[in-house]
Amino acid sequence: MDFIDLKTQQARIKPELDRRFAEVLAHGQYILGPEVKALETDLAAFCGAKFGLGCANGTDALILSLRALGVGPGDAVFCPSFTYCATAESIALIGAHPVFVDIDRKTYNLCPVSLERTIAQIKADGLYTPKAVIIVDLFGQCADYPTLMPIARKAGLKVISDAAQGFGSTLNGHHPVHWADAMTASFFPAKPLGCYGDGGAVFTNSPEIAAQIESLRFHGRDSVPNNHLQVGLNSRLDSLQAAVLQCKLGIFPDEIKARNRIAKTYSEALTGNGIKTPHIMNGVISTWAQYTIEVDAPDLLSKHLRDKGIPSARYYPRPTHLQTAYENFTCDAAGLKSTDICMERVISLPMHAYLSMEDQNIIAHAIADFFKSGIS
Repeated sequence: MDFIDLKTQQARIKPELDRRFAEVLAHGQYILGPEVKALETDLAAFCGAKFGLGCANGTDALILSLRALGVGPGDAVFCPSFTYCATAESIALIGAHPVFVDIDRKTYNLCPVSLERTIAQIKADGLYTPKAVIIVDLFGQCADYPTLMPIARKAGLKVISDAAQGFGSTLNGHHPVHWADAMTASFFPAKPLGCYGDGGAVFTNSPEIAAQIESLRFHGRDSVPNNHLQVGLNSRLDSLQAAVLQCKLGIFPDEIKARNRIAKTYSEALTGNGIKTPHIMNGVISTWAQYTIEVDAPDLLSKHLRDKGIPSARYYPRPTHLQTAYENFTCDAAGLKSTDICMERVISLPMHAYLSMEDQNIIAHAIADFFKSGIS
């Protein structure tokens, strides 16, 4: 059993993949070829953005967005700790100061109360200038932007949506770029929309931000030949990865529906036995990057499942603020209480659009056996 099944998906799109790969090999424009521009147009239309710009990976997408928004040394950027380290890494790499905010206990996304409190804390300390917030759409669910945005705007903060796991998720019919100054995506193979290598993108409705991203992703180049306006990055999406994503985008809406059907079946089968199943906010359609439950002994459950040939994953047993590289950055002075609780309890089960009902039943029965045996 696979945690994420890319083989079945590849078989589904293989004829189109072969055709598109042949086209790239024929024209030989391997970096920023015509596939990239076509993909950028299609992705922007999909998520309701005026501009979409491909780049090398999701981390670069965050760095490019922060740079385009004018964030730099001496600035504080607020973000959750309960996520992959790349979010805070992008802030630190441009010389800004990550400030870790707690998460909402139900959704695992950024907590509005903690954000407001931590903004006030940074202003009172006076060591850094509050400049931006990165809102992470964790496990595939859109964050509570209608509540978070007024807090950010009142404080004069720029807003980036880190949709690495949540690209495709909507809240009341809107993608996060509807609210955020910029929205970033990662196309790492394990993401709901992933390529066959590294890839990323930035989406925005601002022509000024788009122009900055366009320059920064290509060494800071100018429209004038042989001139560079600023120090930039070498962060371009290659044409072969764009071809893969063109194939996958065509079936992505169908896969999101399949993931939601599977998540519904999971929740119906797993409710009870002391299991906390995922909470989805009203109006949200999740992309279900992970199906994450909470139990009292996730490590023991992981071993039990592994012994039965069932893969699982722990996101995130050591949140970013507890990792060596990030332990000296600022946290909410009131503590990251929900983060501390969740890191001890969460475990993610196999989730992909091709997970069979038979495999779901095997997983559910294995988890039921775990609780019946009293292992926990």
